[in-house]
Amino acid sequence: MTTILMIIATGFYSGFLPYAPGTWGSLVGLAIYFLIKGLSLPTYCILIAVLLVVGFFAAGSVEKILDKKDPGPVVIDEIVGMLITMIAAPPGILPLIIGFLLFRVFDIMKPFPAGWLDRRIQGGVGIMLDDVVAGIYSFVVLQGLFRYVL
Repeated sequence: MTTILMIIATGFYSGFLPYAPGTWGSLVGLAIYFLIKGLSLPTYCILIAVLLVVGFFAAGSVEKILDKKDPGPVVIDEIVGMLITMIAAPPGILPLIIGFLLFRVFDIMKPFPAGWLDRRIQGGVGIMLDDVVAGIYSFVVLQGLFRYVL
């Protein structure tokens, strides 16, 4: 069970790659997006919800296994945040690049309430929720850019 939790929480061990594990996790999120982007919108959103719940459990469990609060190798939160960012994204390479960059910026900056959630909520839920907020912010900006600007 520990191995399965580690695979899930670390994004197939991508969180252990050197330098910027969140960026590697976000790239895994984009790879997963390529695999599921053809799903219907309701199915895509249900899959995100399932990954979120699984992420709560896996991230919290691996936090205990590694005996460290919000450990760097745990990147399931970035994967879910990236998938939220890309909900109903227009086709093409530009939305992928912009979505990725937006998510990384919001994930690093942690604008309210992301930073507040990150500081106040412990365990797997806390690990996941700040990236959910970053994903929502990125989704809104990406949709706005492609609907009204680009």
